[in-house]
Amino acid sequence: MMITQTPLRISLAGGGTDFSNFFAHHGGAVVSSAIDKYVYVIIKERFDSSIVVNYSKKEIVDSVSDIRHELVRGAMEITGLSSGVEITTLADIPSQGSGLGSSSSVTVGLLHACHAYGGRLVDARSLAQEACEIEIQQAHKPIGLQDQYIAAFGHLCLIQFQKNKTVVIRRLQMTESARRRLGDNMLLFFTGRTRSSASILAEQKRRTAQNTPLLCSLASLALELAASLEKGEVEATAYALDEGWRLKRQLASGIADEALDRLYERAKAAGALGGKIAGAGGGGFLLLYVPGPRQEDVRAELSDLRELPFHLERDGSKVIFNYRGYETK
Repeated sequence: MMITQTPLRISLAGGGTDFSNFFAHHGGAVVSSAIDKYVYVIIKERFDSSIVVNYSKKEIVDSVSDIRHELVRGAMEITGLSSGVEITTLADIPSQGSGLGSSSSVTVGLLHACHAYGGRLVDARSLAQEACEIEIQQAHKPIGLQDQYIAAFGHLCLIQFQKNKTVVIRRLQMTESARRRLGDNMLLFFTGRTRSSASILAEQKRRTAQNTPLLCSLASLALELAASLEKGEVEATAYALDEGWRLKRQLASGIADEALDRLYERAKAAGALGGKIAGAGGGGFLLLYVPGPRQEDVRAELSDLRELPFHLERDGSKVIFNYRGYETK
């Protein structure tokens, strides 16, 4: 049996600049962090040659090509895993529409588990690149590249997307006290609704040309936040979230609506200094920057929402159980 644990993520600045049709011309940048909420992938050998896949549905098939779950199918095809296995995916939060990058965490976790099951040790960059291939090139999802990289690498990172399509990922260098203060001052609340990000992101992608000034501002905001965090100026996160949300909500219809606006305004009136709807927008989780003394006020104001306590996570995707052992390539 093989089990991998892959983190979800929060994006603090620069979301939207990780689409290739933007960064290939202008360069992109995001500040993103893994959090201690996870996707787990379990692979168990079967006595027969069937393939069993367990998620919100159950599939029993004889061939990889017959698997309907496109991420499982893609991971098995890339890694050469062909038969005689049972694969199960589990997640700490709703697996779709959360805004916490769960789809890419599933893909990275599947790849990691399949490679490990085959006795191969694969580095984080390879996992991220293969996950991008499955989600963007094979499944044609209208998404960017940040989620796959932060799921694979973990930590709090500045991820830069170069015009030549090279991805540069750098762990932000912060003191332990500053890093702890940053994590302690952020809260996550579930808005009570999930959404498919595909329509929002597809529209956002179509509008890249007209959104270029907004996207350039978002990339600059990410670079500024990274510099501030490395100086220990964690309060800059509040401005980055608030300004980023003001800019991002203009990228496509459906990112924000009256109900989400009311939630955010209630949180700010209660003491939040900044925030945003995580991910593509439209629902999922509300991320807030709230200084410690005002957190109980915000919790009281948003008592109708479920809070998701979390901490920043250093590790990326990792194998947490492996009875077969690794063989280095």
